[in-house]
Amino acid sequence: MPDLVSAPFTGTPHISAAPGDFAPLVLMPGDPRRARRIAETFLEDARRVTEVRGILGYTGSHQGVPMSVLASGMGIPSVSIYATELFRHYGVRRIVRVGTAGAIPASVRVRDVVIASAAHTDSSLGRVLVDGVSLSLAPSYRLLRAAADAAEQEPSAVHIGAVFSSDHFYLDRPALFDALERRGTLAVEMEAAGLYAVACAEGGEALAVLTVSDHLRTGDALTADERETDFDRALRIAAVALLADV
Repeated sequence: MPDLVSAPFTGTPHISAAPGDFAPLVLMPGDPRRARRIAETFLEDARRVTEVRGILGYTGSHQGVPMSVLASGMGIPSVSIYATELFRHYGVRRIVRVGTAGAIPASVRVRDVVIASAAHTDSSLGRVLVDGVSLSLAPSYRLLRAAADAAEQEPSAVHIGAVFSSDHFYLDRPALFDALERRGTLAVEMEAAGLYAVACAEGGEALAVLTVSDHLRTGDALTADERETDFDRALRIAAVALLADV
């Protein structure tokens, strides 16, 4: 029989980058515009490596270390696709989500930063990876420790604790949020649990560092433009975590 030659890798269904286009360290906002802004203002010599479906990805460097940024889109299914493909096909070792979240307790305010030390969820993702087991969805301790150390250098409030990753953006269940608050949950968002589950399954490291964009109790909220631009502290903490022990 003739030798079978594998076709050259030309990307995944969702990422058009070539082999080597992504650095092992990746920042992951949800919004493609935020990914572009990170590339333009935070990375050095960044070049675009993918734009399939409007999901923008760039690779450059930070403090002399190769680093990439790729948007995840919204929700656990979307972040799970992009994180899986990065870990599995592009040699990525670490992903830190830099997104937004809604605060639950009064002690957390708009513009504060929340570092997610665990991610509760109403998604089935934690139950389908291992039959009969509900996995605990948690970040890499190494990244979490580095982020916690970096947070001590920040002048404004940074909180470390559990978040709730919801499958429903417009969820209207006050009793649920009351119960989560009594159990120490700091904020609600839509992606951290998916990222943590994928990192666990793929042997990668992950963390979520979130800027509080609105408050479920008070109604305080950032504008759409502020959501895009007011995340510099979270970004600095995320980069420190990515560079831990590098």
